[in-house]
Amino acid sequence: MSVDGVGTEQGEGGADEPGWEVDPDDESGAAVVAAVGRQIRAWREAAGLRACELGAAIGYGEDLVYKVEGGRRIPRPEFLDRTDEVVGAGGKLAAMKRDVAEVRYPKKVRDLAKLEAKAVQVESYHHHNINGLLQTEDHMRALFASWLPAYTLDEMERVVAARMARRSIFDRDPLPSLSFVQEEVTLRRPVGGAAARCGQLERLLEVGRLRNVSIQVMPTQREEHPGTGGLIEVLKFPDGSAVGRSEGAFGGRPVSDPKQLRILELRYGMIRAQALSPRESLAFIEQLLGES
Repeated sequence: MSVDGVGTEQGEGGADEPGWEVDPDDESGAAVVAAVGRQIRAWREAAGLRACELGAAIGYGEDLVYKVEGGRRIPRPEFLDRTDEVVGAGGKLAAMKRDVAEVRYPKKVRDLAKLEAKAVQVESYHHHNINGLLQTEDHMRALFASWLPAYTLDEMERVVAARMARRSIFDRDPLPSLSFVQEEVTLRRPVGGAAARCGQLERLLEVGRLRNVSIQVMPTQREEHPGTGGLIEVLKFPDGSAVGRSEGAFGGRPVSDPKQLRILELRYGMIRAQALSPRESLAFIEQLLGES
């Protein structure tokens, strides 16, 4: 991600607001933003407006207009809407909101979200943190705020928005089968403070009661534990193919070879067998919430 020290731009009324930086390592995303920027500049010039005049008309600074036109900033939806109206683009610029909607998220998150959007079954074991699909926004922000080197304000907004967008998997039709195993310690750690932890436990109970979701807790006191190698994730697709990864196998790389996938599924199956049952896990989470 880009870290250029620019975290805010002057928005409408002069108030600062987070900006959307372009990730220089995301070639496809940067190409989209550059193409949109060229279109904005062409419409502005056709309307006979200078950058400062367009900025004044839409409530943004001249510098931001130049950055958007130069492909160095991702335009917000309201920027495109207002610009479309001022330059008389007849909805052509506003229609580009869809083109830039995904670009605001880091590429690796977009790639993961695309896989999740196609998956009919997800199996996930997490040992250090609560699975991103299960996290509340407060929990996410607290986690990202503790990372080093520190995120800029812009980066924080991008990663939180991207993770929140992935939660659409719970609203898909048809519903995918989702299985999560969480280490007990991830539920006890007070990420973000007591109030944030309570909200996170309530979110786990809410999601865990969905008919297509299974949440299980791996007790810390288990003597035998096949998950000591770290995170395991397996996503299965309608055509019978699958992709998986594990921190403790195959160098942490995503794998799709059936033999390698069988190893991950074997480990995940053993982890599920040694964890609390879904009903026991929800009762355990309720107990933790009552102790908070």
